[in-house]
Amino acid sequence: MPLALFALTLSAFAIGTTEFVIVGLIPTMAQDLAVSLPSAGLLVSLYALGVAIGAPVLTALTGKWNRKHVLLAVMSLFVAGNLLAWQAPSYETLVGARILTGLAHGVFFSIGSTIATGLVAKDKAASAIAIMFTGLTVALVTGVPLGTYIGQHFGWETTFLVVAILGLIALIGSALLVPNNLKQPPATKLKDQLRVLTQPRLLLVYAITAIGYGGSFTAFTFLASILQDISGFNASAISLIMLVYGVSVAFGNIWGGKMADKMGPIKALSWIFLGLATVLMVFNFTAVNPIAAVATILVWGAFAFGNVPGLQVYVVKLAEQHTPNAVDVASGLNIAAFNVGIALGAWGGGMIVAKVGVMHTPWAGSLIVLGALLLTRISGALDKRQQQAGNPELCEAS
Repeated sequence: MPLALFALTLSAFAIGTTEFVIVGLIPTMAQDLAVSLPSAGLLVSLYALGVAIGAPVLTALTGKWNRKHVLLAVMSLFVAGNLLAWQAPSYETLVGARILTGLAHGVFFSIGSTIATGLVAKDKAASAIAIMFTGLTVALVTGVPLGTYIGQHFGWETTFLVVAILGLIALIGSALLVPNNLKQPPATKLKDQLRVLTQPRLLLVYAITAIGYGGSFTAFTFLASILQDISGFNASAISLIMLVYGVSVAFGNIWGGKMADKMGPIKALSWIFLGLATVLMVFNFTAVNPIAAVATILVWGAFAFGNVPGLQVYVVKLAEQHTPNAVDVASGLNIAAFNVGIALGAWGGGMIVAKVGVMHTPWAGSLIVLGALLLTRISGALDKRQQQAGNPELCEAS
């Protein structure tokens, strides 16, 4: 594999770290910035909103640009956003920095797969994409807990500085190693994306994605606060617990993919959403005991990200039927739906914390996930109805 691919992997690692590391630092940041926990939680919401906007809109607007130039511009924006967060003189400036980095995140993962496959022979395309996305997985397992540790011991600003340095190294690596003559894919037009958004079946899956993923983030955004205030952990222990969560996420991603392959997306997602809703409800009772809390979080991580492969596979299957000329667009919009879910989940969790307290977020998240389960079953029933009407391929998705 070419060295340029590892520059992309490092970019994915830095981007994945900066998105989720803030969850472990929210109590610290809220105290230092003299803002409430819900206000600190908005730093998660607004970043995800930036991703959701950046992925479809900015990718479409830069569709005719040279791929390498887009990559370098995106990583420059990412570095600038994290440097601004490092030196942010106020909460408002930090909010702006988070939105900027979110925009960069959205575009990077929209174009990253195309660039990765352009670096290798066709028979190695899947492996190239897998290597690039390994950076995101490794970020959850190591980058987030390490960034949390740095933030707890050297100040949360230092975490953003370290991420900016990683992003700068990746930027320099991409500038030196990524070729200028990458194959230019057909430009994605905004009207193609709007056409996808007129398909009710795809809109239903986007709703499942946003609600199912967002329900988990209703509680996950304030996990550090729960662990400190309810479970009794010291702030220094949060990074180790985030490591436990990250390892569980890595296994859950693989396990969820195998379930979707074996059972079909609908059945796999039904079990995963049921499991996630159960774990969130159980956490209401186990959070008061440190050992039980960590054990619950270990299971939570596996279910929280186990739905990602199934949802992506399901969107592609439906897009092949309803929008065959815009399958990539449909898949990319599902990534945006994940981030809409994060934004709404973190915002909703903040509203709950402000009104009734942090320990009401897990059971509220559980009920939201059950809503995603209901929509999943409805979508599966619609698949069967279409099968009876003469579309057998949709039945395979169920």
